Amino acid sequence: MMKKRIIMSFFGVILSGICVGIFKLAAFGVDPFQAFMSGLNTAIPISFGTLYMIANIVLLLFSLIFNRKNIGIATFINLFLLGYITQFTYAFLQNIFSNPNLIIRSLSLIIGVVVLCFASALYMTADLGVSTYDSIAITMADKWHIGPFKWIRVSTDVCCVIIGVILFLVGGGVIKDIPTFAGIGTIFTAFFMGPLIDFFNVKCARPMLYGKNK
Repeated sequence: MMKKRIIMSFFGVILSGICVGIFKLAAFGVDPFQAFMSGLNTAIPISFGTLYMIANIVLLLFSLIFNRKNIGIATFINLFLLGYITQFTYAFLQNIFSNPNLIIRSLSLIIGVVVLCFASALYMTADLGVSTYDSIAITMADKWHIGPFKWIRVSTDVCCVIIGVILFLVGGGVIKDIPTFAGIGTIFTAFFMGPLIDFFNVKCARPMLYGKNK
């Protein structure tokens, strides 16, 4: 069982990083947390991978204080690797699709959303730690009992997008460029990632870990 959990955690986090790179290629907006990171990266223009790691170390304090159960192998794989995997994937895809057309961008958006939710469900269900951002909604739902995870996730996602846009503008970004990181794709994920992750938890991740009867 532990071997299966480790594989699910590792695969889920790696796949998440790849998906965010695919999101960036679509240029319809990334997922809400990455929208926040894009805005922060504009305000603090250093390597995205390094900035991602620093931001997650700060968010790690939340889990250390309120819900240490969410800290595990997957947390640290996410913290130290996901930003760099995203950076590499995006650069790799740009070399292949230097000027992607609308069809490729649309397919990238659909693939990015669906697979990212599946990947999130994998490492959440494995229960060997989650990303520092995922920990916020999980803690509010499972420990503080504020409400169902899917609706709390919608609320935190919307807040991330708003803060990301503000940081982008404060950092000198122009309004016309906002849709590239906070666009249709971001709005879609902000309202549907929570329910989709919940769906993949029930239909895929839990049966994979526990068997079809669970």
